[in-house]
Order: sequence, then structure tokens, then C-alpha cells
Amino acid sequence: MKQVLPEPMRVAFAEAEAAALRGEVPVGAVITNAAGTMLTKAGNRTLEEQDPTAHAEMIVIRQAAKILGSERLVDCNLYVTLEPCAMCAAAISFARIERVYFAAADEKMGAIENGPRFFNQPTCHHRPEVYGGIGEAKGQELMRNFFKNKR
Repeated sequence: MKQVLPEPMRVAFAEAEAAALRGEVPVGAVITNAAGTMLTKAGNRTLEEQDPTAHAEMIVIRQAAKILGSERLVDCNLYVTLEPCAMCAAAISFARIERVYFAAADEKMGAIENGPRFFNQPTCHHRPEVYGGIGEAKGQELMRNFFKNKR
């Protein structure tokens, strides 16, 4: 049975696919407000911006903070096509994002269900609700195909 993805995750996947076309690692992200309205969307831009922090999650967090006029994204949700890394997990916590929905787990660089499990650390001040595996097969396939074509 094919999983029906929520609209924000479909948009995140479109951003990931656009990132891949630019030669970026195919990760896309969307932030919604409590009502589910999309505030911002982005794909990875580390190569384009020559910025190691230009992960999709970091970009949408920065954009949403500007839109809302606050460094706190309380009652906001993050949809992302790959499990966030430690840098992004820290930013998610600092921004006080309410919920994180991600597609594929990242055994190598992920920091929520893998690696340091950032939100489980006693030093983590804010722990969002986390829902993994939303479009997992699509996320895995996108990453697998991208790196297969790179080699």
C-alpha cells in the first residue's frame, strides 16, 4: 500500500529533487505554523552558497524566524526528507520547534534516532515531538540514486 504524504512533505521532496538538480545533496525542508500553513521551504544550498551550514533545515529555520519576527518558532512544525544532523537538531531545539517529521533515517550523520540522539541528551533544553519514516522509501531512494549517479 502506497503511503499518502502530507502536503508539506510532498513540497519538501520537491525541494530535495530541485537540490539534486543543482548538484546538492537532495534534502528538502518545510516549516508550517500551528494551522498547517506553509511558512517557508528550501533545499540544501551548501555548494551554491559555499556555506557548510546551508542545510535545508537551517535555511527554513532562518527564513521562518524572519517571517515570524522571532527566534522562537513555537507551535511550528518541520518537515524534512532526511533525519537532521547534529547541527540541525541543535537549531531545531534552540528554535523551540514543536514537531519534526522526517522521511529517511540517516545512520551515518543523523542525530535524532541515530548517532548522538541529540534530543535524548540531558543538556537538551527543548525536545520536539519526532515522527520518523514519513515517506521513508522515497527518501531512501532519492539519496541512493543521487549518490549512485555521483560515483
